[in-house]
Amino acid sequence: MTEQSTRFIVDGMHCGACTGRVERALLAVPGVSQANANLMARNVTLVFDGPASADLAASLDQAGYPIAEAETVLALAREASPEEQTALREALLAHPAILQATPAPREIRIRYAQGAIAPSEMVKLIAPLGITATARKDESPLPDRAEKQEAEARKLRRDVILSAVLTLPVFVLAMGSHLIPGMHHLIEATIGERVSWVIQLVLTTAVLFGPGKVFLDLGLPALFRRSPEMNSLVALGALAAWGYSTLVTLLPFVVPEAARGVYFEAAATIVTLILLGRWFEARAKGRAGEAISRLVGLRPDTARVERGDQIIDLPVAELAAGDLVHLPPGARVAADGIVTEGEGWIDESMLTGEPAPVAKTEGTAITGGTVNGTVPLVYRVTATGPETVLARIISMVEEAQGGKLPVQALVDRVTRVFVPVVIALSVLTFLIWLIAGQGFTHAMVAGISVMIIACPCAMGLATPVSILVGTGRAAEMGLLFRRGDALQRLAEVKTVAFDKTGTLTEGHPTLTDLIAAQDSLPATEALRLAAGIEARSEHPLAQAIVTGAEARGLSPAAARRVRSQTGRGLTGEADGHQLVIGNAAALAEAGIATDALRTEAEALAAKGKTPIWVAVDGELVALMAVSDPIKPQAGEVVQALNRAHVETAMISGDLERTAQSVAQGLGITRVVAGVLPDGKVAAIEEMKAKGTTAFVGDGINDAPALAAADIGIAIGTGTDVAIETAEVVLMQGDPRGVGQAVRLSRAVMRNIRQNLFWAFAYNVALIPVAMGVLKPFGGPGMSPLLAAAAMAFSSTFVVANALRLRGLKL
Repeated sequence: MTEQSTRFIVDGMHCGACTGRVERALLAVPGVSQANANLMARNVTLVFDGPASADLAASLDQAGYPIAEAETVLALAREASPEEQTALREALLAHPAILQATPAPREIRIRYAQGAIAPSEMVKLIAPLGITATARKDESPLPDRAEKQEAEARKLRRDVILSAVLTLPVFVLAMGSHLIPGMHHLIEATIGERVSWVIQLVLTTAVLFGPGKVFLDLGLPALFRRSPEMNSLVALGALAAWGYSTLVTLLPFVVPEAARGVYFEAAATIVTLILLGRWFEARAKGRAGEAISRLVGLRPDTARVERGDQIIDLPVAELAAGDLVHLPPGARVAADGIVTEGEGWIDESMLTGEPAPVAKTEGTAITGGTVNGTVPLVYRVTATGPETVLARIISMVEEAQGGKLPVQALVDRVTRVFVPVVIALSVLTFLIWLIAGQGFTHAMVAGISVMIIACPCAMGLATPVSILVGTGRAAEMGLLFRRGDALQRLAEVKTVAFDKTGTLTEGHPTLTDLIAAQDSLPATEALRLAAGIEARSEHPLAQAIVTGAEARGLSPAAARRVRSQTGRGLTGEADGHQLVIGNAAALAEAGIATDALRTEAEALAAKGKTPIWVAVDGELVALMAVSDPIKPQAGEVVQALNRAHVETAMISGDLERTAQSVAQGLGITRVVAGVLPDGKVAAIEEMKAKGTTAFVGDGINDAPALAAADIGIAIGTGTDVAIETAEVVLMQGDPRGVGQAVRLSRAVMRNIRQNLFWAFAYNVALIPVAMGVLKPFGGPGMSPLLAAAAMAFSSTFVVANALRLRGLKL
């Protein structure tokens, strides 16, 4: 069997420890080779060979992290025989996202991993069997990430309000006597202490088993599975305070009189404060994921498609390659395609970040999600669904946002053991204070405080939330990190090596100089004759000469008997004249002297230009020069990298003198020239020995070097092969994106270090306070109320700090 990959939505993940448990549960299944859980997106991506998807889902369910499922029904166009039903079932179950398929003669009921496959794709799976089908409306439609986050924030807001309304009377009854003079006597004189406790019991029970039930539902099962997590800590702490207080209220005689105190306000307030912190966190996560939401929002819902003699509106999901789509002025392009009618301008800023619209004529490509100008166009669809450029961009961003940096491995190892250690410390704290004679009540309060304050939420969020915001900000600027770990490696880069042609230069040679060798034949006439010969060649330099002649108003001469001399040039006949065009070696082989213009040729070569000699009827008549202009922004990126203490180098297949000229003009000191693709790889390997190395390229010949470098950076205007090989893609052709990517990666890593420092320092500093070892508050330790507030604040702080990356200026 071949390896398959799929993605499951797992809404039950709430912390860094959860992601580790999800991954371990899947990796324990034979045949699973990779599992990567994404805390922010609440999903897990896995690669496997062998086990059925249903078995994978069952393993997650057993671990306490069930996947999100959906059901749909495919209505068959005709009745299927029993044999065909079996074939349909097998065809569907071959897809890794489909968990169960139950065929009937006229329909198939399908249970699948929500979000991993669309019903329309299921129809395509059975099409090769010769049975057409239509997908009924999905019974469990999947909201996009933004909708899910918004729904989560709304629910948490409702829970916070309800919990706060129920908690306030408990807090007033319990703490009022400490805050308001005479409050204790007022309670005694009216309802009495016992009734006050009963009221607190009723309200706290409503809080704990109402809005706070989420902690019990998630935390207790995890505890019973011997894999406690943050919800387990909250559940244990709140239940301990509630249980002890309930015992004192209902059965006071079983508790010594000196220990008859209630802590309902601690249980209720713990739940309220942590829910409040999660609400703030959910709102912040929603803002952090806006980059994906904006990209998804670029997809139009419908398109105007030709169907016979009619033009009808169809859902974009029903478009197929080959469809003719009519694009009105101002409308978004529904899918990738080729213009078949009309000439106009398309706003491609969503793709490149450049505000200037791009001209489109018949035969040019357009990209889904871009915006048409003022002229209606017709285009033929070439790619739909996940094959479109926009879908691939979204996939790249999602993959990067779900990636784990090497630093996250340390966090995962810590959080894996952190919760059990905290529970042990909580029990130890309780026993120590009890043995020390401080009484049951004091010991219980200290134990609960330890349990509450040490929730590892902040540690679990520290890395993924920074990756989410950082890669989202990068996407807005046209920088696509195809892998999340490229962020950390790029921040550590010591050398950035550039390809020359198409990366630092425009990649389109142009005719720059034309010098006559004799008065008898004007230079323009020599160019006209040469253009006639060069028009028969497809070499880029030949095209530059033809274009240069046409730009000067010259029509290339009629040519015949054109022959190519590999590595030399061309020979041929134009307007009855015999021509030799090429380098100095070509003319030397033909016995033609070049001394008359040798000095000029050397001067041109020193400027990075390529000299091209022209001889007519055995005599030198002209010298031309062609060069690939340096991109205006190339010098800026080299300067920016030098300021960032990053060494720059250039690896090129061009001539040594030309490469050195370009490098000197840009300030690049290290040059490797005249090398083939394997030579580029060798140069990269040599640079890697001195530190982390990035390579920037755009062509097919750059793919090996992009793969060999620690970080491959592809110019988005280059070839698909280069883009697919790189870890970072610059959607613009602007090399300044390299400097921006380096600065962004360093800012993200700096942000992650700040988050991790806060998360670890918070726990290291406050656990001893909660235990009562340190007493900065003048009392026996930290109360559960303050512990809950501090824990909630730590997670909110981490998310808020990561959100600062949204405003990063590069």
